[in-house]
Amino acid sequence: MKRLADKVALITGAGRGIGAAFARAYTLEGAKVAVADIDLLSAQTNADGLGNDAFACHVDVTDQTSIDACVQAVIDHFGRIDILINNAAVFDLAPIVDISRDSYDRLFGINVSGCLFMMQAVAHRMIDQGKGGKIINMASQAGRRGEPLVAVYCASKAAVISLTQSAGLNLIKHGINVNAISPGVVDGAHWDEVDAKFAAYENLQPGQKKRLVAGDVPFGRMGKADDLTGMAVFLASDEAEYIVAQTYNVDGGNWMS
Repeated sequence: MKRLADKVALITGAGRGIGAAFARAYTLEGAKVAVADIDLLSAQTNADGLGNDAFACHVDVTDQTSIDACVQAVIDHFGRIDILINNAAVFDLAPIVDISRDSYDRLFGINVSGCLFMMQAVAHRMIDQGKGGKIINMASQAGRRGEPLVAVYCASKAAVISLTQSAGLNLIKHGINVNAISPGVVDGAHWDEVDAKFAAYENLQPGQKKRLVAGDVPFGRMGKADDLTGMAVFLASDEAEYIVAQTYNVDGGNWMS
C-alpha cells in the first residue's frame, strides 16, 4: 500500500530543487500533486514529467489574490487538498550595516508572510472539507541560530519555526497536523547562488564556501534534495497523526535539538 495513496498535495516552490524532489516522492507514494511555483514554465515542465497525477499552477505567495487563485485551481482540478508543503523561499545575505529594506521586505514577504497566508488559505479549505490534513513548512538550520552575514534569512526561518508551533497548536482541533522540516546545507542551484553571495562578502573563490560548509557536516557531505523526501512523506502520512507543532532537523548532524 502506498503511504499517500489518493491524497492531494499542494507544494509551493516545486518547479525545481527541493520542491521538485518532494513532488516526485509524493507521486511515487500515490499522491496527486499540484506543482505550484511563481515560474509557471518550470512548474509545468516538472508536472509534465510526473504524468497524469501532477498539475501545474502559478502562485506568487506575496500576493493574496494569487494564493487564493492557486488554491481554488487545485480544488477545481483535484476536488480537495489534503497536504500542503510550504516550500517557496528566497535567500539573501549582508552585514547588519548593509541590510536594505527591500531585501528585508522580500525575505519576510516570501519566507514568512507567504508561509502564513498559504497555511491560512489551505487550512480554510481543510476545515471546510472536514477531514483534517497535513501542513509541512520548510524551516532551516539557520532558524535555530544567528549568523554574522545572514541576519534576515535566519530571522525569517526562526519565524517559520514559531509559526509552525502556533499554527500546529491552533489547527490540531480541526485534525490538521502542522509540522516543519529544518534542512541543513542542501546542494543544488540554490546553494550555487548562496555560494556566490558568500564569495562576494568573504573574498572567497567560487565553490570555496560550498566546500567549507560540506566539510563541517558530521555526515561528511552536503545534503541532497532527496535526503529530505523521507521526512516529507512521513509527516504527510497517517504514521505522523500524533505529531503536532514539531520541527525536525534533516541536516546530516549539523544541529542537535
